[in-house]
Amino acid sequence: MAPTPRRRVLVTLSTAALAAPLLIPTTAHARTTAAPHPVARAQATSTAVQQQVRAFWTRDRMRSAVPMERLLELTPAQRRKLTRTQAPGQVTPMAFPHGGGTWTGGGQVVRSTGRVFFTYQGRTASCSGSAVVSQNKSTVITAGHCVKMDGAWHTNWVFVPGYDNGNAPYGTWTARQTLATSQWAASENITYDVGAAVLNPLNGQSLTDVVGGRAIAFNQSRTQRMYAFGYPAAAPYDGSKLTYCSGNTSSSLLYGSIGMVCNMTGGSSGGPWFSGFDESTGVGTLNSVNSYRMNLPILNRYMYGPYFGPEAQALYNQAQNA
Repeated sequence: MAPTPRRRVLVTLSTAALAAPLLIPTTAHARTTAAPHPVARAQATSTAVQQQVRAFWTRDRMRSAVPMERLLELTPAQRRKLTRTQAPGQVTPMAFPHGGGTWTGGGQVVRSTGRVFFTYQGRTASCSGSAVVSQNKSTVITAGHCVKMDGAWHTNWVFVPGYDNGNAPYGTWTARQTLATSQWAASENITYDVGAAVLNPLNGQSLTDVVGGRAIAFNQSRTQRMYAFGYPAAAPYDGSKLTYCSGNTSSSLLYGSIGMVCNMTGGSSGGPWFSGFDESTGVGTLNSVNSYRMNLPILNRYMYGPYFGPEAQALYNQAQNA
């Protein structure tokens, strides 16, 4: 029986959708021909719309936003698999490797990493993202399914850097444009699950002038020490705190991805993976994002992220110059 569009979404963590690989369409296995440019969608381009979007995202609405996989039509067995992870723990820096826990180390990563909120098919949902160094000082990198899913672009898209249990210490930033790699935009190919957003100024300031931005790199080694961050909101997490995993990455045989042992759940999708991360300063180089997990023995311990190759680089370049 062919997978329905709703079932197909499970491969992406929607936000870290813990995915059953058998639900992936066969087209996801092949590398598609690259389109000339990444694909973009206009968002809140007028002052009036920006105000409406910020007003929409109240503190309570942010708290009630859920990871997209919890909005899908899952069987009871699939739901049990989605919640079968160990409880999050309070951990201190210098715990390497670590499978998942609240980040207590502070540093720049706390300011530049944030929670992403948007409307998906009329319902409020969440992801994660990271502010990066860019020409326009307004670029956020996230997962492709955090900007577009099931053939439609998300709306009411905002980035809340430093989100903390309903608080937005650095403001709520609206997107004027969201973008995805051409492969994700065309067929939602999991190999290229990378998205971006270009944000409007807030109170006359650009994003990275307020929260800073992390460096970004492409075509790097697939096997290295990395740290992953995000705001997992599916059980046993609740989306209230910045969470991290750390470990040595490995190259996946599926979809050209890289993997790391990590128990973050839905809501963490789009959160940054850093190489060369310094725990004392919270600074590293962005080199992937949380994308999906698989419900298979042994492999279900891993989080997977897309390899940042030429396609991700083309997306970044278009976004930073938008």
